[in-house]
Amino acid sequence: MSRFTNIVRAAAVASIALGGVATLATPGFAKTTMVGGAAMYPTKNIVENAVNSKDHTTLVAAVKAAGLVDTLSGKGPFTVFAPTNEAFAALPKGTVETLLEPANKDKLTAVLTYHVVPGKLSAADIVAAAKKMNGMAEYKTVEGESIKFKVDGNKVWLMGAKGGKGEVTIADVNQSNGVIHVIDTVLIP
Repeated sequence: MSRFTNIVRAAAVASIALGGVATLATPGFAKTTMVGGAAMYPTKNIVENAVNSKDHTTLVAAVKAAGLVDTLSGKGPFTVFAPTNEAFAALPKGTVETLLEPANKDKLTAVLTYHVVPGKLSAADIVAAAKKMNGMAEYKTVEGESIKFKVDGNKVWLMGAKGGKGEVTIADVNQSNGVIHVIDTVLIP
């Protein structure tokens, strides 16, 4: 391993220890972003990366319970707006447990696919679309309903059909089959 690579990795570890988000870059290779204390490698698919994030254990459990592992491991491309564990914990008490029950698989699937847009949308794509539409972009989700995006300075906000609102907290986590944008809320269709 080169001295440069060691320095970049040491800087990333220091950033994470201080609560930051680190992006690792090695000359000639795509960026590897740190999420939930784990490297999100652009050569791995959405599921292969998400299972390593300590901030997304609830999302991973939900994806497994809904039977979406094969889909999100597939070719894609997909844009996933990935709620953190804290976002799931902010739902009314008992919501997550109820959604994870086998009898509620269809509702769980609807919630999860409401966080997925077909294709690969970078933050720049969303911002550009919003600028064309007076600050507001709208994309149809895999679930079928649309979510709206509002750009406010350096922030990108998501707004659900039923009024839920959240912020993109980590953008452009590239995957082999799409991109993940970490969000701080769970949108309910």
